Amino acid sequence: MAVQSTKTTKRRTSTGGASGKRKAAKKTAAKNTGRGTATRRAAKAPVRKRAYIVRNSPIHGRGVFAARTIRKGADIIEYRGRRVSADEADDLPDSDPSNPFHTFLFELNDGRVIDAVRGGNAARWINHSCRPNCEPYEDDECRVYIAAKRTILAGEELSYDYKLNVPGRHTARLLANYACRCGAPRCRGTMVGVKKARRA
Repeated sequence: MAVQSTKTTKRRTSTGGASGKRKAAKKTAAKNTGRGTATRRAAKAPVRKRAYIVRNSPIHGRGVFAARTIRKGADIIEYRGRRVSADEADDLPDSDPSNPFHTFLFELNDGRVIDAVRGGNAARWINHSCRPNCEPYEDDECRVYIAAKRTILAGEELSYDYKLNVPGRHTARLLANYACRCGAPRCRGTMVGVKKARRA
């Protein structure tokens, strides 16, 4: 079983994560409900254009693209799906029957796995890149978000490093099965995460 991972990246919700933003938005809405209709209309913020769209990708299959400028550090989308144990994930059918090496599984720090085949959203279509403009992180509520590593302009394809966690020995054949097609100048050739050498 190959799974995407955020093992090295975790943020606290209290430091401006998406959960904190949702709470702030609720407080604002509740505060406005006691005002007159005209005041509420005047105070109503304009509806902001969604940050992303899904369309065919030059990297692989479907991809997710910026629909407007996305500022560095902004949360773009949550990686959603059914939560299962690692053992249950091992027994799941391939995410993509036509390609057994294509995975929609995302490993959480507590050992569970998000299966985006069931209950997933557009985040599952974000492609891998060895030079990504996004990064995933897990908050204290075990929710995974995709955030901008830098300012992303409208029309750019969103990507992050999958750092696939594949059990067993990483042979040349295994790495080739998870070949990377990102085209980055320093592409490492595979979506599998690089294992750090153990210190003697």
